[in-house]
Amino acid sequence: MFNSPLPAEPELLRALLEPLLDDFQYWFGRSQALLESERLTFLTESEQQEMLERVLESKQSVSVMQSLLTATDGQVGVDMQVLMGWHKLVHECWGLSTRYRQSQQ
Repeated sequence: MFNSPLPAEPELLRALLEPLLDDFQYWFGRSQALLESERLTFLTESEQQEMLERVLESKQSVSVMQSLLTATDGQVGVDMQVLMGWHKLVHECWGLSTRYRQSQQ
Protein backbone atom coordinates (compact mmCIF):
# COMPACT_ATOMS: atom_id res chain seq x y z
CA MET A 1 0.00 0.00 0.00
CA PHE A 2 2.82 2.40 0.78
CA ASN A 3 5.86 3.57 -1.16
CA SER A 4 9.13 4.35 0.54
CA PRO A 5 11.47 6.13 0.43
CA LEU A 6 9.71 9.13 -1.06
CA PRO A 7 11.62 11.81 -2.92
CA ALA A 8 8.98 14.49 -2.24
CA GLU A 9 9.05 16.80 0.72
CA PRO A 10 6.59 15.82 3.47
CA GLU A 11 4.77 19.17 3.18
CA LEU A 12 4.22 18.68 -0.53
CA LEU A 13 3.08 15.11 -0.03
CA ARG A 14 0.61 16.16 2.64
CA ALA A 15 -0.62 19.07 0.52
CA LEU A 16 -1.40 16.65 -2.30
CA LEU A 17 -2.63 13.63 -0.39
CA GLU A 18 -4.76 15.16 2.37
CA PRO A 19 -7.37 16.78 0.08
CA LEU A 20 -7.40 13.73 -2.19
CA LEU A 21 -8.01 11.38 0.74
CA ASP A 22 -10.70 13.75 2.07
CA ASP A 23 -12.42 13.59 -1.33
CA PHE A 24 -12.32 9.80 -1.32
CA GLN A 25 -13.88 9.78 2.17
CA TYR A 26 -16.60 12.19 1.09
CA TRP A 27 -17.64 10.19 -1.98
CA PHE A 28 -17.38 6.83 -0.25
CA GLY A 29 -19.50 8.21 2.60
CA ARG A 30 -22.19 9.44 0.20
CA SER A 31 -22.24 6.11 -1.58
CA GLN A 32 -22.39 4.23 1.70
CA ALA A 33 -25.42 6.28 2.73
CA LEU A 34 -27.15 5.60 -0.60
CA LEU A 35 -26.37 1.88 -0.61
CA GLU A 36 -27.52 1.44 2.99
CA SER A 37 -30.69 3.51 2.77
CA GLU A 38 -32.10 2.73 -0.68
CA ARG A 39 -32.88 -0.41 -2.64
CA LEU A 40 -31.26 0.20 -6.03
CA THR A 41 -33.54 -1.69 -8.39
CA PHE A 42 -31.03 -1.55 -11.27
CA LEU A 43 -28.70 -3.80 -9.21
CA THR A 44 -29.37 -7.23 -7.82
CA GLU A 45 -29.36 -7.42 -4.05
CA SER A 46 -26.03 -9.24 -4.14
CA GLU A 47 -24.51 -6.60 -6.46
CA GLN A 48 -25.68 -3.86 -4.14
CA GLN A 49 -24.25 -5.68 -1.12
CA GLU A 50 -20.94 -6.31 -2.91
CA MET A 51 -20.70 -2.63 -3.86
CA LEU A 52 -21.40 -1.61 -0.27
CA GLU A 53 -18.70 -3.97 0.98
CA ARG A 54 -16.17 -2.53 -1.48
CA VAL A 55 -17.09 1.01 -0.45
CA LEU A 56 -16.79 0.19 3.25
CA GLU A 57 -13.45 -1.56 2.76
CA SER A 58 -12.06 1.33 0.74
CA LYS A 59 -13.39 3.87 3.20
CA GLN A 60 -11.62 2.03 6.02
CA SER A 61 -8.38 1.82 3.99
CA VAL A 62 -8.49 5.55 3.32
CA SER A 63 -9.00 6.18 7.05
CA VAL A 64 -5.94 4.09 7.82
CA MET A 65 -3.92 6.03 5.26
CA GLN A 66 -5.10 9.33 6.71
CA SER A 67 -4.04 8.20 10.17
CA LEU A 68 -0.64 7.07 8.93
CA LEU A 69 -0.09 10.31 7.06
CA THR A 70 -0.86 12.26 10.22
CA ALA A 71 1.12 9.98 12.55
CA THR A 72 4.24 10.11 10.37
CA ASP A 73 3.98 13.84 9.70
CA GLY A 74 3.64 13.27 5.98
CA GLN A 75 6.44 10.73 5.66
CA VAL A 76 4.37 8.03 3.92
CA GLY A 77 2.74 7.87 0.54
CA VAL A 78 0.20 5.73 -1.23
CA ASP A 79 1.04 3.36 -4.04
CA MET A 80 -0.37 4.61 -7.36
CA GLN A 81 -2.21 1.31 -7.96
CA VAL A 82 -4.03 1.76 -4.65
CA LEU A 83 -4.91 5.37 -5.49
CA MET A 84 -6.14 4.32 -8.92
CA GLY A 85 -8.30 1.60 -7.36
CA TRP A 86 -9.93 4.14 -5.07
CA HIS A 87 -10.34 6.55 -7.98
CA LYS A 88 -11.98 3.83 -10.09
CA LEU A 89 -14.38 3.03 -7.23
CA VAL A 90 -15.30 6.72 -6.91
CA HIS A 91 -16.19 6.68 -10.62
CA GLU A 92 -18.39 3.65 -10.00
CA CYS A 93 -20.01 5.49 -7.10
CA TRP A 94 -20.72 8.49 -9.32
CA GLY A 95 -22.30 6.14 -11.85
CA LEU A 96 -24.51 4.60 -9.17
CA SER A 97 -25.63 8.02 -8.04
CA THR A 98 -26.42 9.07 -11.60
CA ARG A 99 -28.38 5.88 -12.30
CA TYR A 100 -30.26 6.26 -9.01
CA ARG A 101 -31.27 9.85 -9.83
CA GLN A 102 -32.38 8.78 -13.31
CA SER A 103 -34.45 5.92 -11.89
CA GLN A 104 -36.24 8.37 -9.59
CA GLN A 105 -37.43 10.59 -12.45
